[in-house]
Amino acid sequence: MTHPAIAATGLRKSYGDRAVLDGIDLAVPAGTVFALLGPNGAGKTTAVKILSTLVSPDAGSGAIRVGGHDLATDPQAVRAAIGVTGQFSAVDGLITGEENMLLMADLHHLPRHEGRRVAAELLERFDLVDAAKKPASTYSGGMKRRLDIAMTLVGSPRIIFLDEPTTGLDPRSRHTMWHIIRGLVSGGTTVFLTTQYLEEADQLADRIAVLNEGRIAAEGSAEELKRLVPGGHVRLRFTDPDTYRSAAGALRGTTRDDEALTLRIPSDGSQRELRAVLDRLDSAGVEADELTVHTPDLDDVFFALTGPDIPNQPKENVR
Repeated sequence: MTHPAIAATGLRKSYGDRAVLDGIDLAVPAGTVFALLGPNGAGKTTAVKILSTLVSPDAGSGAIRVGGHDLATDPQAVRAAIGVTGQFSAVDGLITGEENMLLMADLHHLPRHEGRRVAAELLERFDLVDAAKKPASTYSGGMKRRLDIAMTLVGSPRIIFLDEPTTGLDPRSRHTMWHIIRGLVSGGTTVFLTTQYLEEADQLADRIAVLNEGRIAAEGSAEELKRLVPGGHVRLRFTDPDTYRSAAGALRGTTRDDEALTLRIPSDGSQRELRAVLDRLDSAGVEADELTVHTPDLDDVFFALTGPDIPNQPKENVR
């Protein structure tokens, strides 16, 4: 087995009496997207800041390794292996996009010729060539975000931390950013993503951890997490009251809505269970006017694991 790109055990951080991270474990395989979900204040950004050497963990935290380097004893090697795109853009609006790129090349101590080559390649890759000579203050939100990530890639990092990278972007810009992230991973880069957009995690992440009150409540692939939450059902709607009553008599274990003339039947959404429902309706000579299947999504997972009335619980690690 190859070593994980990011590994942390017992990661802790408190501010005053408040434990922001209360002993979390992380293991992110190289060349994958790992998404950390959680409500505001759950500790997502704090985790990114610690793993990227911007903030020190509390004394007594377990071992933390990033890019194969021990964060406590060799933080400079960690910094050389990573790139960070924070919630707020690092783009300088007073200079051009190209000048922002060349500034990053200087900060990485690239020779002048090499810096210009890298800047030109990244500006082309991120479709910013036409705007390269314009002040970054004139860029749209999506363009600034693309430039921000392009600047992060100047040092060819193996691991990139993206802290809520699409916040405030319109749907088209968000999808463009997803395409960029997929391209990074296909090239072998590891992406550690924090986001409040559950669709984003569902679309991009190989593995997802849900952070709640400083602890990881559950971890797994999107499909594994969805299976943790009950609530899947088949919904049948009728327009004729007599047909509705006949269906209710034929189908046991349903939840009735006599006003809307709908029946809700618990289901895991599988073809087998759906066929069983249809067979029972056929046997009763009943036909529904509308049939819909609902399976739990990441929204359901998020609300179930981070709701205000849900007590903190031991981590469920789905394998």
